[in-house]
Amino acid sequence: MTYLIALAVALLPAIILWIYIFKKDAKPEPKGQIWKAILLGAATVIPIVWMETCVSNFLFGEGGQATSFISHCADAFLVAAIPEEAFKLLALWIVLRKNPYFDEHFDAIVYSVCVGLGFATVENIGYVVLDDNWASVGLMRAIFSVPGHYAFAVLMGYYYAQYHFVKRSFLNWICILAVPVLAHGVYDAIVMNIGINDYLVLPIIALLIFFCVKLHKSCKKKITAQLALDKAGEIEA
Repeated sequence: MTYLIALAVALLPAIILWIYIFKKDAKPEPKGQIWKAILLGAATVIPIVWMETCVSNFLFGEGGQATSFISHCADAFLVAAIPEEAFKLLALWIVLRKNPYFDEHFDAIVYSVCVGLGFATVENIGYVVLDDNWASVGLMRAIFSVPGHYAFAVLMGYYYAQYHFVKRSFLNWICILAVPVLAHGVYDAIVMNIGINDYLVLPIIALLIFFCVKLHKSCKKKITAQLALDKAGEIEA
């Protein structure tokens, strides 16, 4: 019974965020395409874990860990952010490249969130269900980690739509990956450095909260902008 409760705790944050983003979509995507995106996102866990292990072993030695500010930042960007966002982008591209239903700006965000939360759900199950302190771990990850992956996905979807529908510029193309990697890397760098100095714990936690609030406000604006573009397109048509 405990494992079932822990599993529910691990699944709930992603389910809530999926419901939130689906309700924003005036023209819901086909369920088959939604499940394809979610399952592909979940499947990225396999190559991501392999890649992260390889990079971590290269940087810190087999079984080694980051111990300084610089090494934690390297861990955040090179071990976590770049591999995770790169494979999520690959999954998103597979979902959208021949998808006839990808016909609105907001669609890119919907599919990106499906991919991102597909990965985040599997990751969350691993962290929560296998931890004896699953309740506290689940709560903290529900507040920060899973919404973080949601936010990174919104950013990726936004720039994917900008490149696909608005302007196929080099800058928009780079931003599809670079912006979520930057947001993910900064988030992880802050989290990983929380325990680096006892005197800095509270300031770093405050910085984390500030960063997360700003990140989600930015995502909300981008969602509103894409919905407005789609609505304007319907009126013109």
